[in-house]
Amino acid sequence: MTFKSNIPLAQYTTFRIGGTARLFADVGNAMELAECYERAQKDDLPVFVFSGGSNIVFSDQGFPGLVIRLTDGGLQIDEKRSRISVGAGIPLGVLVERANKAGLSGLENLAGIPGSVGGAIRGNAGAFGVEIGDSVFSVKAFHSESGMVREFSKKECDFSYRHSFFKTHPKYIIVSAEFRLTPTTHPDRLLEASREIVALREAKHPQEVFCAGSFFMNPVVENPKLHEEFQKDTGKESKNKRLPAGWLIDHVGLRGKMIGHAKVSEAHPNYLINTGGATAEEVLTLASIVKQRVRDEAGVMLAAEVQLIGFGAPH
Repeated sequence: MTFKSNIPLAQYTTFRIGGTARLFADVGNAMELAECYERAQKDDLPVFVFSGGSNIVFSDQGFPGLVIRLTDGGLQIDEKRSRISVGAGIPLGVLVERANKAGLSGLENLAGIPGSVGGAIRGNAGAFGVEIGDSVFSVKAFHSESGMVREFSKKECDFSYRHSFFKTHPKYIIVSAEFRLTPTTHPDRLLEASREIVALREAKHPQEVFCAGSFFMNPVVENPKLHEEFQKDTGKESKNKRLPAGWLIDHVGLRGKMIGHAKVSEAHPNYLINTGGATAEEVLTLASIVKQRVRDEAGVMLAAEVQLIGFGAPH
């Protein structure tokens, strides 16, 4: 294993924000993960593991321990069983494209979501009525204390809205997954569907901006008046009692709000964007203002979808 010292973390995130890591290592498998944890235990260092770098805000002070970035891990397609085995470090976009080209349906609506397969599974990423957990068959995860790898069935992954078992049990680090998909004889239709999804995402918000993706989860809202206002305003009905966080942020008048170089996006208010040179402190201040205004004026509590790393107490 190669360990690097004082590595700037901003370059590895879609937000382009964050200080340095005391130690940094790229890891491709469970054996290398075990070696990293041995090093961290020896030096009494905290550990943070990530991959694609979306949905993360590193603090301006960086991380005082070992940051591990999962990379690659391989991808294998079993067309006879309509299954794909993939390493956690593979970009989600690569998995979607390979599945489409193989004529395996189920993931095409996830096109354009940034980040890695492991991160997407951890947060049960979803878009346009589809969640990644819908297609998961099994997941293998490394346990940071025992050093063992355990296989989880789909049921054991405990998927729900933006949630999985791994989100609440951080000692289990996803290293690979197997997906069970639906075969089709028209891969061109899957590719076209993904192109349309990417175009829709681009129409909602330019995808090249520096941000962590959706900053807040869509909350469950009990107030029927808010649901009525949402339907009147958008012509759409809410789903499962949830209202889009972006609509709520806009509803309380915060579209375009800026703190320093951090901004509530004009195009998609649930994106907090780095307009250039934003600090993590500016982002957190802006996020706090958003949460307080939505709570005070709409009576709704927003919860962050992103991970906040290196800010003192665990997040």
